[in-house]
Amino acid sequence: MSGLPQVRGRLTPGKPLSELTWLRVGGPADWLFQPADLEDLRAFLRDLEPAAEVFPIGVGSNLIARDGGIRAVVIRLGRGFNEITIDGDRVIAGAAALDAHVARKAADAGIDLTFLRTIPGTIGGAVKMNAGCYGTYTADVLVSARAVTRSGEVVNLGPDDLKFAYRQSALPQDWVLTEATFAGPAGEPDALHARMEEQLAKRDATQPTRDRSAGSTFRNPAGFSSTGRADDVHDLKAWAVIDKAGLRGARRGGAQMSPKHPNFLVNTGEATAADLEGLGEEVRKKVYDSSGITLEWEIMRVGEPAAEQSTGNRRKP
Repeated sequence: MSGLPQVRGRLTPGKPLSELTWLRVGGPADWLFQPADLEDLRAFLRDLEPAAEVFPIGVGSNLIARDGGIRAVVIRLGRGFNEITIDGDRVIAGAAALDAHVARKAADAGIDLTFLRTIPGTIGGAVKMNAGCYGTYTADVLVSARAVTRSGEVVNLGPDDLKFAYRQSALPQDWVLTEATFAGPAGEPDALHARMEEQLAKRDATQPTRDRSAGSTFRNPAGFSSTGRADDVHDLKAWAVIDKAGLRGARRGGAQMSPKHPNFLVNTGEATAADLEGLGEEVRKKVYDSSGITLEWEIMRVGEPAAEQSTGNRRKP
């Protein structure tokens, strides 16, 4: 990559992605760009050579970055993109705002976005992946979103533009979400906060929240309806077919399918990205062999394997 545009934010060469992801794995990105503000982001994307790839990242809560790193400019939004404001019955949140913070501030204002409370990550990721739980999805409450295109243009997007489906949207990979506006049902603040506390207790009782994980590893195989909504009442869940295949607690190197919740892939301490992805692929194969069901990854996997992995050699234990 030739010379990069001048910026007012921060450009870091060779940033290890293991420092930016919840699973704590991943080789270096060519560059990490942390823009100072919207205009800094726009100018950078506009002036960056067209052949250069960019990859937006939130807090890395739903990501396996491979051990060889990523040949791209990773863009991570921070201060300047995390403000949360209330405007009547609308909640306007910067893409770097944490989902949990948005849920709490909305509840303070009597707006029910409680489903966001237990979803790890940022609003940008929630919009891109149509995150949801407890029967509510981002698509249900999104009014509009703002993004910067690869050419530096600011665009406003509605739900129809994003074409939401189960755990996905049509947002181009190299567009950077910067803000989203939500409208949720009205509720009493105390009741909304109490509901969130109940949801947290339920999550902590059933999920390995203290382990290094990236949330649900595979999408529920129940599918989705013609409107793009998940079939939440279906009995078929990813954890159930993994458990039936005898893979609860399965291990590969430092990676493990959690004994507490078998659809959570965890780094027990010394896992490589190859360990994690390899275990996931092993689970997919064994589930298919045992039930005929093909599990689809919910965790994003990006980048390149390490050189010794790409030639078929694994690191020594």
